[in-house]
This record gives sequence, structure tokens and C-alpha cells, in this order.
Amino acid sequence: MATIEQMKFARGYTLGQLKQLEGADWDKLHPGFSNNVRWNAGHIFVSLENFTKMINPDFEIVHPEWVGLFNTGTSPEGWGEGVPSNEELLTALKEQTERIAGALEGKLDGQLGHPLEIAGHNMDTGEKLLQFAVWHEGVHGGILNAMVHLSKA
Repeated sequence: MATIEQMKFARGYTLGQLKQLEGADWDKLHPGFSNNVRWNAGHIFVSLENFTKMINPDFEIVHPEWVGLFNTGTSPEGWGEGVPSNEELLTALKEQTERIAGALEGKLDGQLGHPLEIAGHNMDTGEKLLQFAVWHEGVHGGILNAMVHLSKA
């Protein structure tokens, strides 16, 4: 249960950063960054959907059409139609944590069918993977924080 609360806390931070970027150009690529605000917001959303599916295989991903835009390894370069608006992303991010919390109820102690290993770190339970997801969101929240400062410069 504590990790679920951490997930909600991280999301509150992310939404706070995005609120500070209200009116900013979410599509501007700042020097030194490989992605923009819109990509980071979408990536946070898509990543948590994907991690939740790994923990609970019966979970249905919301906005599967966004995966090709925001998955790891993607970039805003060459985006065409179908890119969600700021409001669509904000709404999806606001609604996501409660939906995910329900989908993960009673699932965090179980072993994953396909554990995730990154840089020698093995995540073989739902709890470990959700803890990684919270850390991951914090990393992207920090990037958003830097973009907040750049947008005000």
C-alpha cells in the first residue's frame, strides 16, 4: 500500500510541474534535451500503463494509440496527426493513478510472469516494478522541473 501512496505522491509532483508550464510551448525542444514537455508527459503516462500491464496481465491499457508516440526510444521528431493535446494528457495523468491503484490491488506481492532487469537490477515482483515506476516518474518529473526553469528564463 505504501508504494501506491508513493505513486500518487510522484504524480502530484508531476502535475505540479506541468501546471507551472501552463501557457508554455509544450513542443519546444530545449537545448541539451532530447525530448519536449509533451513527450515527457506522455511518456510518464504510457510507461505506467505498460508497467501496470506487466504486473496485471488482465489490465487494459488506456490510450494504446499513444504507445507509438511516447514509448521508450520514441521522439517527437516526425510526429504527425494523433498527438494528444495538453488537456488530453493532463486529464489522462490526473485520472490514471486511481485507476492503476484499483488494477494493482492484491497484485503487488505476486511474481511477475516476465521480470524486468535493467542494469543488473532485477524486478521480479509487482512491488519492485511499481517502485521502479515511481522512481522513473521522479526522473521525468525532474526533467520537467528543469524545463519549467528554462521556460521562465
